[in-house]
This record gives sequence, structure tokens and C-alpha cells, in this order.
Amino acid sequence: MLKNTSPFDNQQLMRRQEELINAASNRYRITVQVANRAQRRRFEEFEAYDDPRMKPVLRAIIEMSDELTQPEIIGE
Repeated sequence: MLKNTSPFDNQQLMRRQEELINAASNRYRITVQVANRAQRRRFEEFEAYDDPRMKPVLRAIIEMSDELTQPEIIGE
């Protein structure tokens, strides 16, 4: 059996995903933004391995939901 190797559980990921969708004015646009960030992260991972167990899409969802709930982490 395969063990879930993500540092976050599925319930937490689903909650974060729903937060992003609910905060967005357009579901398609937020989906594209998550996909673009995941694609950038995938290319960055070739240069530096932060956590090889976490997939780029999951990392993008977590980062974007953190930016939504903690705006102080975004520098101007």
C-alpha cells in the first residue's frame, strides 16, 4: 500500500482549496493562477529540492492560501 507522503492531510488541503475558490471572483482564473504557479515551481524544483514529496500543485495551493490568509507575508 502507498502511504500518503504529503506533510498536509487531505482535509486541510481541501479546506485551503475551498478558501481560494471562495475568495476568487472567477473559478477559471484562480485555477489558471494555481496551474501557472505550479508550473513555475516545477521548473524551480529542478534547481533546488525543497521538499520532493510535495507536488507542485499542492505547494501552489498552500502558498496561495497562505497569501490569502496572511497578507503580511507578501512584500510590496
